[in-house]
Amino acid sequence: MRAVTFDFGQTLAELDTAMLASRLAERGVAVAASALEDARPAMWRRYNEAIRAGLGGHPWVLLMATLLRSAGVEEAAVDPLSEWLFLEQPRRNLWRRPIAGMIERVRALRARGIPVGVISNSEGGLSGLISEMGWTHDFDVVADSGALGMEKPDRAIFDWTAEGLGVHPAEVVHVGDSWAADYLGARAAGMRAVLFRGRDLMPSGAVLELDSRGAACESPDELDEVLRAMGLSGG
Repeated sequence: MRAVTFDFGQTLAELDTAMLASRLAERGVAVAASALEDARPAMWRRYNEAIRAGLGGHPWVLLMATLLRSAGVEEAAVDPLSEWLFLEQPRRNLWRRPIAGMIERVRALRARGIPVGVISNSEGGLSGLISEMGWTHDFDVVADSGALGMEKPDRAIFDWTAEGLGVHPAEVVHVGDSWAADYLGARAAGMRAVLFRGRDLMPSGAVLELDSRGAACESPDELDEVLRAMGLSGG
């Protein structure tokens, strides 16, 4: 293994529910950040269902509508709010709360001379968000589905990223939280895959293949162990 790629949302940074609550308040809707936190698993289960069903396009509005509905927002307001938040997303991206310990792992990998990339089903403005967060120099390649016109689990976006990193897909470990988009997508593209904090969101009956090409972990510390076990090489 010569390179590592990461999903962005829910792997490197997560939904900033305090910011979302503040944005909803701008529209006169009061929802506690804690209620939005509690509703996040329902949103990601719906995401995996959509990807497995072959839903084209990054299903952002569907995700947000699921989140708001699960958090108790009045039904009549769910769709208009979801559409408004989507239109606002390029200007005020909600996925900006760093997941503790993850950017430090990225920097440690690059310090060892290991190429690192991002592969994200996003809205086209991910590079701008990464810059805003001060992470521009932490990644060799950023694959944003909204900018490229291809998305996970299509192998094209994995191939594009591997080429940008200067390695073969078989030499890449991809880390992400989505069973359908990240784990299955990366394995189908010939990469090794690590399901990061995604076990609870796997569909009923799904079997997690833990073998030489696949692993799962629940924390940054466990990720270190998994990458070492996969034989990741570097300077």
